[in-house]
Amino acid sequence: MTDSLTPAQRSERMGRVKGRDTKPELQVRRLLTELGYRYRLQRKDLPGKPDIAFLGRRKVIFVHGCFWHRHPDPTCPLARLPKSRLDFWLPKLEANRARDLRTQSDLTALGWRFHIVWECEIKDGERLKTTLRRFLEDPCGA
Repeated sequence: MTDSLTPAQRSERMGRVKGRDTKPELQVRRLLTELGYRYRLQRKDLPGKPDIAFLGRRKVIFVHGCFWHRHPDPTCPLARLPKSRLDFWLPKLEANRARDLRTQSDLTALGWRFHIVWECEIKDGERLKTTLRRFLEDPCGA
């Protein structure tokens, strides 16, 4: 199957994909602020440059897009593969996933705890609040 967009249109569309301050990330930050937590953003001194960092707690949160980071939940409708150019997309998306696993391992080795919020989880705000509160208050970081 061929791409439905021209190369110029595809390039323009892909250029609009943001690496920070995405809508899901802003929603998670809004929830954390409502819960009364203070945090830092995009810490370059930590592996993977986490989206949200709680320095005193040594905990970080990554807000992952289900498509870009290969959400492993088989029921997630956002984690589907494209229909065209699989020879391009599969290695790219799998490299993202491998990088995420390395980052998680590096953070753990440094004594940091991490939590991943998947894009599809954001729609249930109350459940997400509970999950975030549990992660941040648990001394073990579960």
